[in-house]
Amino acid sequence: MRSTTLLALLALVLLYLVSGALVFQALEQPQEQQAQRALGEVREKFLRDHPCMSDQDLGLFIKEVADALGGGANPDINSTSHSNYSAWDLGRAFFFSGTIITTIGYGNAALRTDTGRLFCIFYALVGIPLFGILLAGVGDRLGSSLRRGIGHIEAIFLKWHVPKELVRVLSAVLFLLIGCLLFVLTPTFVFCYVEGWSKLEAIYFVVVTLTTVGFGDYVAGADPNQNFAAYQPLVWFWILLGLAYFASVLTTIGNWLRVVSRRTRAEMGGFTAQAASWTGTVTARVTQRGGPAAPPPPEKERPFLPPPPCTAQPASRPPSPAPPEKAEPPSPPTASALDYPSENLAFIDESSDTQSERGCAPPRAPRGRRRPANPSRKPARPRGPGRLRDKDVPV
Repeated sequence: MRSTTLLALLALVLLYLVSGALVFQALEQPQEQQAQRALGEVREKFLRDHPCMSDQDLGLFIKEVADALGGGANPDINSTSHSNYSAWDLGRAFFFSGTIITTIGYGNAALRTDTGRLFCIFYALVGIPLFGILLAGVGDRLGSSLRRGIGHIEAIFLKWHVPKELVRVLSAVLFLLIGCLLFVLTPTFVFCYVEGWSKLEAIYFVVVTLTTVGFGDYVAGADPNQNFAAYQPLVWFWILLGLAYFASVLTTIGNWLRVVSRRTRAEMGGFTAQAASWTGTVTARVTQRGGPAAPPPPEKERPFLPPPPCTAQPASRPPSPAPPEKAEPPSPPTASALDYPSENLAFIDESSDTQSERGCAPPRAPRGRRRPANPSRKPARPRGPGRLRDKDVPV
């Protein structure tokens, strides 16, 4: 990622955080002030009703109650009505261990002993990577199963001659709807029935849990009246499947964004090439209108060497007729069509030199005319005053 892109992304995240802080402050601060005023009124009423207790003693009592609540004590129970209740029975301890390795950490139950805190450090260091591997495997299997089921639906749409682009959009929508139905809406109604929450509270708990935020203000199974021991372990398995589903959704979104980014880069490259071509065309036209362009520098060519003179044969010995040779078919050209003028010229010079070396070959005929395969040649006769004459021929 480029530095400019990283800085822009950081600025966007900071702006998002500031906007969220302003919204939460405007929504929650009045409620906090109202709750603080209500607590002060209750405290003053208690002191008026019990004049024997001082304000300092009441403050110490409230502090001890807050510490006990933070340690896991529940004010709704006492030693007589819930003698067998414990926040650290096997089912709740299993759920607490699950919140550690899933990094949710509700905070409704916390460790109070130094030994427990030391063990939690090493337990989290080993358990979190192990759960990450399990989550990746479960997400892969879950996504494959959902895609396989959606594939059958796609086949039905294709039989109905639905366009492929529309089928892809419908399959993505179905993937999201089925996952939300299984891991968001169904648990919402279950928690509404079991915990007695409203629909808003239940869906709030579901989203906060599956996004691993885990505030801890709403926790499934925290009610001491919940006597089903396997309830919280079942909730943890729902958390596992829900996190795997969301992981597969995030992976799909990441792949889609990667494909979109590649297509965008390819399109931008095409636009850049078109812009460069257009710029070159406009520049050439402007140059032609301004005046004739300077001729290109002449290319170096090989000097054309004339063929060596042929040795003349004496007239007294006429050449014996050579046996007719089979006309060989013309050999295919050894070089293909070349692109540059200098290479074409070099090819022509090389072929003419080769023909000259074969001896007394006429110059290369111009294109469009054919030269006979075996041209008839007359024997060369010496000229000049010293040439030989036959004796029987009168002068």
